[in-house]
Amino acid sequence: MSTASLQSDQSKVRTQYPRVGLFIDGEWIYDRETVVEVRNPATEEVLGRVPKATGDDLSRALDAAARGFRIWRDTPPQERVKVIQKAAALMRERLDLIATTITLENGKLYSDAYAEADRSMNFFEWNAAQSLRDYGLVVPGESQMQKFVLRQPIGPVAAFTPWNVPISSAARKVSAALSAGCSVILKAAEETPATACLVVKAFEDAGLPPGVLNLVFGNPAEISSVLIASPVIRLVTFTGSVQVGKHLTQLAAAAMKPVLMELGGHAPVLVCEGVNGAAVGRLAARGKTNASGQICASPSRFIVHRSVYDDFVAAFAGAVNDVRVGDGFSETAQMGPVASARRLAAMQSLVADARQRGARVAAGGERIGERGYFFAPTVLADVPNDADAMTIEPFGPLAACVRVDNLGEAIALANSLSVGLAAYAFTNSLEDAERIGRELECGVLSINHFGTPDADTPFGGVKDSGIGREGGPSTLDAYMVTKTVLQKTVRI
Repeated sequence: MSTASLQSDQSKVRTQYPRVGLFIDGEWIYDRETVVEVRNPATEEVLGRVPKATGDDLSRALDAAARGFRIWRDTPPQERVKVIQKAAALMRERLDLIATTITLENGKLYSDAYAEADRSMNFFEWNAAQSLRDYGLVVPGESQMQKFVLRQPIGPVAAFTPWNVPISSAARKVSAALSAGCSVILKAAEETPATACLVVKAFEDAGLPPGVLNLVFGNPAEISSVLIASPVIRLVTFTGSVQVGKHLTQLAAAAMKPVLMELGGHAPVLVCEGVNGAAVGRLAARGKTNASGQICASPSRFIVHRSVYDDFVAAFAGAVNDVRVGDGFSETAQMGPVASARRLAAMQSLVADARQRGARVAAGGERIGERGYFFAPTVLADVPNDADAMTIEPFGPLAACVRVDNLGEAIALANSLSVGLAAYAFTNSLEDAERIGRELECGVLSINHFGTPDADTPFGGVKDSGIGREGGPSTLDAYMVTKTVLQKTVRI
């Protein structure tokens, strides 16, 4: 294992950590009880404090969102687009500040944080453009009867975003809601609050009317129960774990509200007979260590044909051992820390369970140093199918490898879990690629690469991995309702 210096390289830190506040009805609020302190995962130092929204704050946010919706709904789409484009332009000017803040809060490499922020602007631009071509219908009818199908914004949206992609997820939800004409109450993760503040600040500076976009932090259970139960909220959208997603869906169902859920996965990687196992193994090292494996689409279960298994594992482990782990601001680091002590403990638990069940640690498997949440990227070989690493999403730099005898066995194993978000396959056979595309249970499939969808293609899961899609031509569908208008053109 090659490690970069675990001392923080502050040469990239050109600004202080932004102040975190609530944003309600166009006003920043800072003087509240602290709900949590934000820590730098690389140093464990406290960056700042997160204010806790009171019950009155949540009531104000709901009232503001209701008023803001009436204003924003009746704002011409062309004018809404101008505000969104201006906010996106401001964020592009502030990409360095946003990326620096993400690395401070989340720990990911500065280059990866910058790429996430830059890519997130695509969501604002795509969704805003889609709103200008989101047409209704005129249905042919009999004489003196006009039939219209109108598409209208659903109403105020409660949006819950995670810590692992703090601007990407917020960008998807905020951009779609605002483009559709909805107002938003954004409840961002307390672990990465300042990134959300920077998004909201850009919209404030762009002239978004008060109440259209609100930001709250605090007790997640309290906030979700209050917002979802309120008659003001008309849609609930969440990105996060399956367990929390199911709970929020139950709350929404009790209030008869639709949901848009992008939940967890445990992405299988099918490495088929006839490929260059060593070459795929080297690609897998980058795919697995991207953002320290802390993304929902991270490749996690490597299901490899017996004929290429040994070459794949040897190359995968060798490449992972060469990954330089360090502070996200280090110029030489290739992977940063995991985001929290909780994620560090989860990695240690998965390795211990796999070892106890007979798996072999081909690379990594342990914490690096005693300060910061650094964990060596880990390759587990010959992992039993009932090991935790094969059944629980690791959400960290850990890969479980198993060998199979044929493609049918590989597909069956890949489909054996209740989740189905992203999946990957490597094959030189068009026949096998067609079969994988048809039979693999997932929302996104990448063949012969580890890429994931951008703004122009849908992203979401099947089974327990979620409901609905974000991105692509249907990106605004969840945020719109249809109204059928039947109009007789006769005098009464």
